Amino acid sequence: MSFGTFRNRKLYAVPGHPVPISSAGARVLLWDAEQTDAFRAGRPVPGLSPAGDDEDLLDRNEAAAELGVTPKSWDSYKRAAPELAEQTVVVGGVEHWPRRVVVAFSQSRPGKQAATGRPAGSADAVPRAELSARIEALLQDDPAVTTAQVMDELGVSYSSAQKTLVRLRGARIAELMKSDPGLPADEAADRLGYPPAVRRAAMVEAQRLAGRLASQ
Repeated sequence: MSFGTFRNRKLYAVPGHPVPISSAGARVLLWDAEQTDAFRAGRPVPGLSPAGDDEDLLDRNEAAAELGVTPKSWDSYKRAAPELAEQTVVVGGVEHWPRRVVVAFSQSRPGKQAATGRPAGSADAVPRAELSARIEALLQDDPAVTTAQVMDELGVSYSSAQKTLVRLRGARIAELMKSDPGLPADEAADRLGYPPAVRRAAMVEAQRLAGRLASQ
């Protein structure tokens, strides 16, 4: 069909269709090819891989959230920093950057104190058994707390901070959806005060948790 017909019929809005993988508020929406192919073929829709890998591609909203700045500030950075321009990955007409590139830029950009976290090769300052509770407290104080802020506050590695944030946010979304059946994941994330750029990973984690509970 023509693009105009597709746009007018809004086939992506029919019940059960996979949700976009773009960040909330993205100017252009993107969907996962495997999920949409499965839906159109009448097969079970597969889940998405957990977020947190260094090669994850972040759009402008997600990159800005990693730095704790606005998307407009990120637009300025990407124009001025050759290391960002050179490693831009365009998917479906939308610019993305590997997570490792964004993190490296965050640690080196001028005019800001880089998120130091723990020194390379050393153990996290917070024992693993206490990490969830400590980050949970930071989330309670500020639902929009960034990975970089957790690294600075607790002296933990990027991986530990990022993965724990995703897991805790996802668990909170799943818990809220369980207490309010029929509540969409994006609305649950909104109620919890999560900024648009971090919702995608948290909602994927919430769906994973909900699926695991349903299978038990």
